[in-house]
Amino acid sequence: MTDDAVQRGRDWLSQSALRPTRQRIALASLLVGDGKDRHVTAESLFESAKERGERVSLATVYNTLKAFCEAGLMQEVTVDGSKSYFDTNMHDHPHFFWEDDARLTDAPSEELEIARLPKTPEGAEITSVDVVIRLRRT
Repeated sequence: MTDDAVQRGRDWLSQSALRPTRQRIALASLLVGDGKDRHVTAESLFESAKERGERVSLATVYNTLKAFCEAGLMQEVTVDGSKSYFDTNMHDHPHFFWEDDARLTDAPSEELEIARLPKTPEGAEITSVDVVIRLRRT
């Protein structure tokens, strides 16, 4: 991993109150080290870490991704109620879910129009609206 990637990871992590442990810095560098937003699963990040020679367990990757989400560094996007993807792009935006290869990508938010949302039940407020558009190659 390049020094620039590690520094980007450190800088990203410093935006939170999380302690910059060796494993958090390594995973942060994999997530944001190239300066691009990314969608990962815990399993895909674990594989990337192993390929880089990082000594980290899958459980640590899961826990770290959850901590990054709780710290406001990334968001969790759940597909099918069971599969979680983690997104470093914190702006409100829709997603494409590519069913053929179980991949999540950003969809162009400027093309999405939501004309009306249902009334919320009494005593509730809308905190967010998640839009996942499922695609299959033809």
